[in-house]
Amino acid sequence: MTARSRFVEALKRAVHARGMTYAALGGALRLSEASVKRMFSQGTFTLARIEQILGVLELDLHEVARMCRATNGANHLSIEQETALAKDERLLSIFWLVVNDWSFGEILEGFAVSRTELTVAFARLEKVGLIEWAAGDRARLLVPKDFQWRDGGPAKRAYSRRVMDEFLGSRFDAALELMRFESRQMSAESAAILRERLAKLVDEFNKLAEADAGLPSQRRVGVALLAACRPWQFSVVNALKRRKAA
Repeated sequence: MTARSRFVEALKRAVHARGMTYAALGGALRLSEASVKRMFSQGTFTLARIEQILGVLELDLHEVARMCRATNGANHLSIEQETALAKDERLLSIFWLVVNDWSFGEILEGFAVSRTELTVAFARLEKVGLIEWAAGDRARLLVPKDFQWRDGGPAKRAYSRRVMDEFLGSRFDAALELMRFESRQMSAESAAILRERLAKLVDEFNKLAEADAGLPSQRRVGVALLAACRPWQFSVVNALKRRKAA
């Protein structure tokens, strides 16, 4: 995929993430829906038009460039980085906010953390290579946003049980909540297709979050997604199976 194609795809994701149609975008730009569709399909954007679109979407070029660089692979933090976060849940919390595009000032205003404590935390994150801390208290993330914690690594050993207990400790009947558990029998081929579709869902989850990264923190909410599948059958069913002869 060319750089232009990645840029156009990033803009498309941002439009869809805002819940906008091409007709609505055209209205904001004073263009017809057909003109907007043609512009996106052919990638024919003038600089002035790009600036107009970014204004409507409340994005800037830096944020779109970051979306273009978003990776889909299984990237991991180093053992040293995970260990630092596993040993200090306060540091982990601040790192999570940075990953989700909270600025130094927004963290100070929105959370019970002093300037001194936050300064020390940013310095520690920079020391282990997780961020680059520039003038004006601007932090640039040095690791992919879609990184994955190591299986059996320091972070999962420290937090996984607690995270799952807290996440599942809900009735999942409130706004923005959904929980479905299904158990059926299917072929290995169908199970492989299901696994691939779930992987695409997770990828879409990260793309939507990236598209919203430029919005003010007040307009964003923390959302967790649990996607899982594996060969499994309830133990009460397994108890009915006949034992194979030795």
